[in-house]
Amino acid sequence: MDSFNRLLHKIENAKPLDFSTIFDNVIELFKKVWLKGFLMVLIMVGFAIVVGIVFSLIGLAPNDQLFSDGFNLEAYTEFYSSSILQSVPQNILTTTVTLALVSAFYRMCIKIDSGINAVEDYFYFFKKEYFSKLLMLGIIHTGIATLAQLMFFLPYIYVLVPLAYFAIIFANNPELSEMEIVKASFKLGNKKWLITFGTFLVAGILGLLGLLGCVIGMLFTISIVYLPTFFIYKEVVGFDNTNEIDQIGNNDNLGY
Repeated sequence: MDSFNRLLHKIENAKPLDFSTIFDNVIELFKKVWLKGFLMVLIMVGFAIVVGIVFSLIGLAPNDQLFSDGFNLEAYTEFYSSSILQSVPQNILTTTVTLALVSAFYRMCIKIDSGINAVEDYFYFFKKEYFSKLLMLGIIHTGIATLAQLMFFLPYIYVLVPLAYFAIIFANNPELSEMEIVKASFKLGNKKWLITFGTFLVAGILGLLGLLGCVIGMLFTISIVYLPTFFIYKEVVGFDNTNEIDQIGNNDNLGY
Protein backbone atom coordinates (compact mmCIF):
# COMPACT_ATOMS: atom_id res chain seq x y z
CA MET A 1 0.00 0.00 0.00
CA ASP A 2 1.50 3.37 -1.02
CA SER A 3 1.75 6.36 1.33
CA PHE A 4 -1.38 8.06 -0.02
CA ASN A 5 -3.58 4.98 0.38
CA ARG A 6 -2.13 4.35 3.85
CA LEU A 7 -3.03 7.90 4.76
CA LEU A 8 -6.60 7.51 3.50
CA HIS A 9 -6.91 4.16 5.28
CA LYS A 10 -5.89 5.71 8.62
CA ILE A 11 -8.34 8.58 8.15
CA GLU A 12 -11.17 6.23 7.21
CA ASN A 13 -10.55 4.10 10.29
CA ALA A 14 -9.94 6.97 12.68
CA LYS A 15 -11.03 6.49 16.28
CA PRO A 16 -13.35 8.96 18.04
CA LEU A 17 -11.45 11.89 19.50
CA ASP A 18 -11.90 13.55 22.88
CA PHE A 19 -12.25 17.34 22.78
CA SER A 20 -10.74 17.95 26.22
CA THR A 21 -7.71 15.74 25.49
CA ILE A 22 -7.05 17.51 22.19
CA PHE A 23 -7.34 20.91 23.79
CA ASP A 24 -5.20 20.04 26.80
CA ASN A 25 -2.48 18.98 24.35
CA VAL A 26 -2.94 22.23 22.41
CA ILE A 27 -2.38 24.31 25.54
CA GLU A 28 0.66 22.30 26.62
CA LEU A 29 2.35 22.52 23.22
CA PHE A 30 1.51 26.21 22.88
CA LYS A 31 3.46 26.89 26.08
CA LYS A 32 6.52 25.43 24.32
CA VAL A 33 6.10 26.94 20.84
CA TRP A 34 4.47 30.34 21.46
CA LEU A 35 7.65 32.24 20.60
CA LYS A 36 8.12 30.27 17.37
CA GLY A 37 4.46 30.90 16.58
CA PHE A 38 4.91 34.62 17.25
CA LEU A 39 7.86 34.82 14.85
CA MET A 40 5.89 32.91 12.20
CA VAL A 41 2.91 35.27 12.52
CA LEU A 42 5.23 38.29 12.48
CA ILE A 43 6.73 37.14 9.17
CA MET A 44 3.22 36.53 7.78
CA VAL A 45 1.98 39.98 8.79
CA GLY A 46 5.07 41.69 7.41
CA PHE A 47 4.73 39.86 4.10
CA ALA A 48 0.99 40.61 3.88
CA ILE A 49 1.63 44.33 4.47
CA VAL A 50 4.29 44.45 1.76
CA VAL A 51 2.09 42.58 -0.71
CA GLY A 52 -0.87 44.85 0.11
CA ILE A 53 1.22 47.95 -0.50
CA VAL A 54 2.62 46.61 -3.79
CA PHE A 55 -0.82 45.62 -5.10
CA SER A 56 -2.22 49.03 -4.09
CA LEU A 57 0.59 50.83 -5.91
CA ILE A 58 0.00 48.89 -9.12
CA GLY A 59 -3.76 49.37 -8.86
CA LEU A 60 -4.77 45.74 -8.28
CA ALA A 61 -6.06 46.13 -4.72
CA PRO A 62 -9.87 45.95 -4.23
CA ASN A 63 -11.71 49.26 -4.14
CA ASP A 64 -12.69 50.14 -0.55
CA GLN A 65 -15.02 53.04 -1.35
CA LEU A 66 -18.16 51.02 -0.57
CA PHE A 67 -20.32 53.35 1.52
CA SER A 68 -19.21 56.70 0.08
CA ASP A 69 -22.78 57.28 -1.18
CA GLY A 70 -24.60 55.55 1.68
CA PHE A 71 -25.54 51.90 2.16
CA ASN A 72 -27.14 50.09 -0.75
CA LEU A 73 -27.76 46.34 -0.72
CA GLU A 74 -27.28 45.91 -4.45
CA ALA A 75 -24.08 47.94 -4.36
CA TYR A 76 -22.85 45.91 -1.40
CA THR A 77 -23.51 42.60 -3.21
CA GLU A 78 -21.69 43.83 -6.30
CA PHE A 79 -18.79 45.13 -4.17
CA TYR A 80 -18.58 41.86 -2.23
CA SER A 81 -18.31 39.77 -5.39
CA SER A 82 -15.95 42.09 -7.24
CA SER A 83 -13.60 42.56 -4.28
CA ILE A 84 -13.30 38.79 -3.81
CA LEU A 85 -12.42 38.32 -7.49
CA GLN A 86 -10.00 41.27 -7.50
CA SER A 87 -8.24 39.82 -4.47
CA VAL A 88 -7.49 36.47 -6.14
CA PRO A 89 -3.91 37.24 -7.33
CA GLN A 90 -3.01 38.76 -3.96
CA ASN A 91 -4.61 35.85 -2.10
CA ILE A 92 -2.74 33.25 -4.15
CA LEU A 93 0.57 34.87 -3.23
CA THR A 94 -0.19 35.31 0.47
CA THR A 95 -1.78 31.86 0.78
CA THR A 96 1.24 30.18 -0.80
CA VAL A 97 3.65 31.91 1.57
CA THR A 98 1.37 31.22 4.54
CA LEU A 99 1.23 27.51 3.67
CA ALA A 100 5.04 27.42 3.48
CA LEU A 101 5.47 29.16 6.85
CA VAL A 102 2.78 27.14 8.65
CA SER A 103 4.19 23.88 7.23
CA ALA A 104 7.62 24.83 8.58
CA PHE A 105 6.02 25.68 11.94
CA TYR A 106 4.36 22.24 12.03
CA ARG A 107 7.70 20.64 11.18
CA MET A 108 9.15 22.32 14.27
CA CYS A 109 6.12 21.33 16.36
CA ILE A 110 6.53 17.66 15.40
CA LYS A 111 10.08 17.67 16.74
CA ILE A 112 9.27 19.63 19.90
CA ASP A 113 6.27 17.41 20.65
CA SER A 114 8.61 14.42 20.32
CA GLY A 115 11.11 15.96 22.75
CA ILE A 116 13.67 16.84 20.06
CA ASN A 117 15.34 20.23 19.71
CA ALA A 118 13.97 21.99 16.64
CA VAL A 119 16.03 24.28 14.43
CA GLU A 120 14.06 27.46 13.69
CA ASP A 121 13.99 27.15 9.91
CA TYR A 122 10.86 29.09 8.94
CA PHE A 123 11.86 29.06 5.27
CA TYR A 124 12.49 25.31 4.98
CA PHE A 125 9.68 24.85 2.45
CA PHE A 126 10.75 27.80 0.31
CA LYS A 127 13.15 25.43 -1.43
CA LYS A 128 12.44 24.94 -5.13
CA GLU A 129 11.36 21.30 -4.83
CA TYR A 130 8.70 22.25 -2.28
CA PHE A 131 7.66 25.77 -3.24
CA SER A 132 6.44 24.88 -6.74
CA LYS A 133 4.05 22.37 -5.16
CA LEU A 134 3.01 24.92 -2.53
CA LEU A 135 2.26 27.46 -5.26
CA MET A 136 -0.15 25.01 -6.88
CA LEU A 137 -1.69 24.29 -3.47
CA GLY A 138 -2.01 28.05 -2.95
CA ILE A 139 -3.86 28.36 -6.25
CA ILE A 140 -6.19 25.45 -5.38
CA HIS A 141 -6.73 26.77 -1.83
CA THR A 142 -7.57 30.26 -3.15
CA GLY A 143 -9.84 28.87 -5.85
CA ILE A 144 -11.87 26.79 -3.39
CA ALA A 145 -12.05 29.61 -0.83
CA THR A 146 -13.05 32.15 -3.50
CA LEU A 147 -15.82 29.93 -4.85
CA ALA A 148 -17.10 29.31 -1.31
CA GLN A 149 -17.04 33.05 -0.53
CA LEU A 150 -19.02 33.82 -3.67
CA MET A 151 -21.64 31.39 -2.36
CA PHE A 152 -21.64 33.50 0.83
CA PHE A 153 -21.35 32.54 4.47
CA LEU A 154 -22.17 28.87 5.16
CA PRO A 155 -20.17 27.22 2.34
CA TYR A 156 -17.14 29.28 3.36
CA ILE A 157 -17.46 28.16 6.98
CA TYR A 158 -17.62 24.55 5.78
CA VAL A 159 -14.51 24.63 3.58
CA LEU A 160 -12.39 26.42 6.19
CA VAL A 161 -11.98 23.10 8.04
CA PRO A 162 -10.67 20.93 5.17
CA LEU A 163 -8.53 23.79 3.88
CA ALA A 164 -6.90 24.06 7.30
CA TYR A 165 -5.41 20.57 6.84
CA PHE A 166 -3.43 21.47 3.70
CA ALA A 167 -0.37 22.59 5.69
CA ILE A 168 -0.15 19.73 8.21
CA ILE A 169 -0.68 17.05 5.55
CA PHE A 170 1.90 18.67 3.27
CA ALA A 171 4.39 19.15 6.13
CA ASN A 172 4.33 15.46 7.00
CA ASN A 173 3.79 14.11 3.47
CA PRO A 174 5.65 16.42 1.06
CA GLU A 175 6.07 13.55 -1.39
CA LEU A 176 2.33 13.46 -2.14
CA SER A 177 1.00 15.19 -5.24
CA GLU A 178 -1.05 18.36 -4.95
CA MET A 179 -4.35 16.58 -5.65
CA GLU A 180 -3.53 13.81 -3.17
CA ILE A 181 -2.96 16.46 -0.48
CA VAL A 182 -6.25 18.13 -1.37
CA LYS A 183 -8.16 14.82 -1.31
CA ALA A 184 -6.61 13.78 2.00
CA SER A 185 -7.33 17.22 3.52
CA PHE A 186 -11.00 17.06 2.57
CA LYS A 187 -11.30 13.46 3.72
CA LEU A 188 -9.82 14.30 7.13
CA GLY A 189 -11.69 17.59 7.33
CA ASN A 190 -15.03 15.91 6.59
CA LYS A 191 -14.29 13.00 8.93
CA LYS A 192 -13.39 15.26 11.86
CA TRP A 193 -15.26 18.43 10.90
CA LEU A 194 -17.14 19.01 14.15
CA ILE A 195 -14.24 18.54 16.56
CA THR A 196 -11.96 20.56 14.26
CA PHE A 197 -14.42 23.45 14.11
CA GLY A 198 -15.04 23.29 17.86
CA THR A 199 -11.36 23.35 18.78
CA PHE A 200 -10.77 26.08 16.18
CA LEU A 201 -13.47 28.20 17.76
CA VAL A 202 -12.14 27.88 21.29
CA ALA A 203 -8.53 28.33 20.18
CA GLY A 204 -9.55 31.38 18.17
CA ILE A 205 -11.18 32.95 21.22
CA LEU A 206 -8.01 32.33 23.24
CA GLY A 207 -5.89 33.70 20.41
CA LEU A 208 -7.96 36.88 20.31
CA LEU A 209 -7.26 37.50 24.00
CA GLY A 210 -4.08 39.14 22.77
CA LEU A 211 -6.27 42.07 21.76
CA LEU A 212 -6.33 42.98 25.45
CA GLY A 213 -2.61 43.68 25.14
CA CYS A 214 -3.09 46.77 22.95
CA VAL A 215 -3.79 44.65 19.85
CA ILE A 216 -0.12 43.80 19.25
CA GLY A 217 -0.44 41.13 21.95
CA MET A 218 -2.52 39.09 19.50
CA LEU A 219 0.66 38.45 17.51
CA PHE A 220 1.89 36.43 20.49
CA THR A 221 -1.31 34.42 20.98
CA ILE A 222 -2.97 33.87 17.60
CA SER A 223 -0.65 31.04 16.52
CA ILE A 224 -2.59 28.77 18.90
CA VAL A 225 -5.25 28.42 16.19
CA TYR A 226 -2.85 26.27 14.15
CA LEU A 227 -2.42 23.64 16.86
CA PRO A 228 -5.84 21.86 16.92
CA THR A 229 -5.29 20.47 13.40
CA PHE A 230 -1.79 19.41 14.45
CA PHE A 231 -3.12 17.20 17.26
CA ILE A 232 -6.14 15.93 15.35
CA TYR A 233 -3.80 14.83 12.56
CA LYS A 234 -1.46 13.29 15.15
CA GLU A 235 -4.29 11.28 16.75
CA VAL A 236 -5.76 10.15 13.42
CA VAL A 237 -2.62 9.55 11.33
CA GLY A 238 0.43 9.98 13.56
CA PHE A 239 3.92 11.18 12.72
CA ASP A 240 5.57 7.80 12.21
CA ASN A 241 6.36 8.51 8.55
CA THR A 242 8.80 11.36 9.14
CA ASN A 243 11.12 11.50 6.15
CA GLU A 244 14.74 10.38 6.26
CA ILE A 245 16.15 13.88 5.79
CA ASP A 246 14.43 14.99 9.01
CA GLN A 247 15.70 11.90 10.80
CA ILE A 248 19.26 12.74 9.79
CA GLY A 249 18.77 16.24 11.13
CA ASN A 250 17.39 14.87 14.38
CA ASN A 251 20.38 12.56 14.81
CA ASP A 252 22.70 15.49 14.31
CA ASN A 253 20.89 17.42 17.03
CA LEU A 254 21.28 14.47 19.38
CA GLY A 255 25.00 14.38 18.76
CA TYR A 256 25.18 11.06 16.89
